[in-house]
Amino acid sequence: MARRIVDLSVPLEADIASDPPIMLPQIEYFDHQMTAQQVMEFFPGLTKEDLPGGEGWAVERLQIATHNGTHLDAPYHHHSTMNNGERALTIDEVPLEWCFNPGVKLDFRHMDDGYVITVADVEAELKRIGHTIRPLDIVVINTSAGAHYGKPDYLAKGCGMGREATLYLLERGVRVTGTDAWSWDAPFNHTAAVYAQNHDPSIIWEGHRASMEIGYCHMEKLSNLESLPPSGYEISCFPYKIKGASAGFIRAVAIFEE
Repeated sequence: MARRIVDLSVPLEADIASDPPIMLPQIEYFDHQMTAQQVMEFFPGLTKEDLPGGEGWAVERLQIATHNGTHLDAPYHHHSTMNNGERALTIDEVPLEWCFNPGVKLDFRHMDDGYVITVADVEAELKRIGHTIRPLDIVVINTSAGAHYGKPDYLAKGCGMGREATLYLLERGVRVTGTDAWSWDAPFNHTAAVYAQNHDPSIIWEGHRASMEIGYCHMEKLSNLESLPPSGYEISCFPYKIKGASAGFIRAVAIFEE
């Protein structure tokens, strides 16, 4: 049996539209010529001419947040509590058993930007693809945002999952979800426009806040979801282990056994 792996992650990259301006990552690159002196300092008497091609090592210095790039949100990111009052898990406490399971893709690319997905939408899509949610399925939503990653309008693209739609998945045992958009919820600019009319704070981050009732994780800034079928593969999304953190970087992949 052959194994095929599909990359679902974006590269961490500076100077593109991937996050709000105040959250953008910065990467400083040091090439082999720039670091030759560093190598020489470890070995007294060594000269640059002694190094192959006069080269040292390549190194990068990062200024990033745990939510830059493709990452997994811990329940702690959503609120300080989960499961109706328990202390929320941080990323180093997330059960690894949650992070490698059968994948299910729901295709919502046709939904308008800012639309909030309902239970009826989820049920209709599950019926269309002929899938019944099973405990620990990893459910990812393919929105219109994926095709706009790195473009100026990325943060405003895509639909988001509402509270009830999120709980629908969680009540059936789902503990990891994902999206190719910046947020599991609808883009903030669309939510802000609705809030300006009704001043209802419950609509702000409603998908994330579902974790207060049933704790879960979700992946954000996934890539290449359009290449996935509805099911028939496993998704791996083990997070980088950062003590007490709200998220961890992941190299999310889909694994097909063929």
